[in-house]
Order: sequence, then structure tokens, then C-alpha cells
Amino acid sequence: MNLNWTRKEFEAYVLLYAAHCNHVEDISEQNYIRTKIDEKTFHRIHTEVVVDSDEDNLNKIQHYMSENQFSQEEKDRLLRDVKQVFFADGSVDILEKKVFTILKKMIG
Repeated sequence: MNLNWTRKEFEAYVLLYAAHCNHVEDISEQNYIRTKIDEKTFHRIHTEVVVDSDEDNLNKIQHYMSENQFSQEEKDRLLRDVKQVFFADGSVDILEKKVFTILKKMIG
């Protein structure tokens, strides 16, 4: 797997996957993500997230994490941003809770 993402593109992928994981993307979730990434990156990465299967999404995230060095501070910030995506619509459903548990293990 050859992921030539920038750090921002990877973060966009993770956040957009978090928004899409329950197949219901609330506008407030999208608006939060747009505060983190530019519009062009949002649309390009969003298309990739939606086209990929859940398995592909998680494999890409795991692969990128294994191939790149992140400080604990960067990991913590990314996980905080994922939480913000989940809470953006005012509620966190069971699928989002499960995905967060998985992402927490992958990202650390």
C-alpha cells in the first residue's frame, strides 16, 4: 500500500472516516472538519473515504500510522479532533463509540 498523503491529508482522512463511520454525516460534523482542512482537500479525501470500504479505511489508517512517526502530542490532538467530530452533532451513537475504541488503539 503506497499512501503518499501529507500529514494534513491523513488527518482529513481520519476525521472524515469518523464522520462517515455510521453512514450518517451530519452537517455539523462536516463543518467542524472544514475548520481543520481546506475545501479542496476536504472534497478529494471525502471522495476517497466514501469509496473505500470500512476495512480499507481502517487498513489505510493503520498503515499510515505504522509508516510515519507521530509524537504523543500529535496522537492526542488527533484523537481529540475525532471526539469533536463525534460530538459535533450533539450525540454519539454506539457505532461511533466502537470506531473510537478502534481508532484509539491504532493511533495510541
